[in-house]
Amino acid sequence: MNDAITFEDFTKVDLRVGTIIEVNDFPEARNPAYQITIDFGDLGIKKSSAQITTLYTKEDLLNRQIVAVVNFPKKQIAKFMSECLVIGAVDGKDVILLNPENSVKNGTPVS
Repeated sequence: MNDAITFEDFTKVDLRVGTIIEVNDFPEARNPAYQITIDFGDLGIKKSSAQITTLYTKEDLLNRQIVAVVNFPKKQIAKFMSECLVIGAVDGKDVILLNPENSVKNGTPVS
C-alpha cells in the first residue's frame, strides 16, 4: 500500500465522467497508445494519451464513457499535449477502463 492520504488530499482530485468522441493512433508514443478526445460537457473537450491498445480497438472506444482526472497540469507526450488522465485498473500490462454502469451526463463528478 502507498502512503496514506487525508480526505482533504482526495478531494483535490477532480474525477469526471466524459465520452470519447475521437480516437487516433499515436505512433510517436514510447509505448503503444491512442490519442483520445473526450467531451466533458460544461468542462469542455480535453485530449489524453492512453496506453489502452491491448484490450481496446479505436472502434471499441468511440462514444464510450470513461472516468478521468481533469485537474492535472498538461503533460507533453512526444508532440502531443495530454490534458487529462484516463483512469483504469492495471492488470499486468493491460488497462481496464473505469466507467459508470449507466450513462450519465458528461462532466458528472465522481466521488
